[in-house]
Amino acid sequence: MFVSDCLNINANGHLTIGNVDTMELAKQYGTPVYVIDEQAVRNNCKAFVSSMKENYGENGLVLYASKAFCCKEMCRICNEEGMGLDVVSGGELYTAISAGFPTEKICFHGNNKTVQELTMAVENGVGRIVVDNIEELGRLDSICKEKNLKANILLRIKPGVEAHTHEFIRTGQIDSKFGFAIETGEALDAVKKAIATENINITGLHCHIGSQIFDIDPFVFAAKVMLDFMALVKKETGTELKELNLGGGFGIKYLSTENPPAFFDYMNTVAGKVKEYAKELGLNSPFIFIEPGRSIVGAAGITLYTVGSVKEIPNIRTYVAIDGGMFDNPRYILYQSKYEIMCANKANEPKDMCVTVAGKCCESGDLIGEHTMIQQVEPGDILAVLSTGAYNFSMASNYNRNGRPPVVMVNNGESRIIVKGDSYEDLVRNDI
Repeated sequence: MFVSDCLNINANGHLTIGNVDTMELAKQYGTPVYVIDEQAVRNNCKAFVSSMKENYGENGLVLYASKAFCCKEMCRICNEEGMGLDVVSGGELYTAISAGFPTEKICFHGNNKTVQELTMAVENGVGRIVVDNIEELGRLDSICKEKNLKANILLRIKPGVEAHTHEFIRTGQIDSKFGFAIETGEALDAVKKAIATENINITGLHCHIGSQIFDIDPFVFAAKVMLDFMALVKKETGTELKELNLGGGFGIKYLSTENPPAFFDYMNTVAGKVKEYAKELGLNSPFIFIEPGRSIVGAAGITLYTVGSVKEIPNIRTYVAIDGGMFDNPRYILYQSKYEIMCANKANEPKDMCVTVAGKCCESGDLIGEHTMIQQVEPGDILAVLSTGAYNFSMASNYNRNGRPPVVMVNNGESRIIVKGDSYEDLVRNDI
């Protein structure tokens, strides 16, 4: 059983993605190479969009969190699938604009947006700017005044809920670089200042409670906290905020043993509670935004590597060295993130070899996985690391002056490059 429906094994015993033989991909594009299945991405977009419409009608919008994987082609796909976009930097915003994405469907996040970034957002008519702090509110007001424009904003609120994978905590999450805390009174104070600011139109609130969440309860609790605060705002100011962004963080399968809830189960449960709570509090049901990122692209992508050596240290471990590493996938060295790994050209053989997969960087910690069961491998074999569609290309670097790999998109037996890999000339292009 694979982590994604887009993966399979063909008659040659090779791993396939989007009906394309990974051996052919490795031969055509070289390794390392990121591979993403277009139809899997589109199916995930459709699942979120249809669930949103079924549960909220026209009173909601799905925003793809582009920090998971951002490039022009991804922006085009999201636009074609009726999605909005969540960006967190001037670079992501510029990418979206360059791809022709409608800026009125963009939300711009970030805890320390520069004057240049805010100016770009205002001048290009970004739909919502998520304001993180009082200083940013003042900067944005000044920019809008200078440009004789008005900005629609959401305020980022800390709901006192933190959730990651199977755990969630309901109180005390004040210590975060993001947003305004409710319990200290700063959130209400920020709302009052935003309402009074001449060149700002506060349309609603935003929250985000964590990442790779497998349970629905934290989302329900966060929605209740946010609606309670919206009721308090109405009571204290007479203003009823119209929009609520519930963020993202929906879990995906990194391992075949994991079982995150289906998109529809989340949407149906949370939507029911939002409508119920709003009615109890005397509020109109707010316009809802959500921000899936990893759950759109994560399991739709893999990375292919070539094995360079197999080094056995008796009674300790066996290192399998690949031609990539922390420069194309830093998530293991950062978070000890677990992946399913397999020998792509021996995909139909049993996983009976326990290995540590090591990258080529000059760092002892440059690993992709430890004590991982894979097929018997030897130099020249192709290794596939699954569920690398999110936060791999996005977080890649040129450490040790390695080039970032290309991104190839496959669709029903065909493949194409959507992001070129770095050449050596690219590595020195900005050197003086």
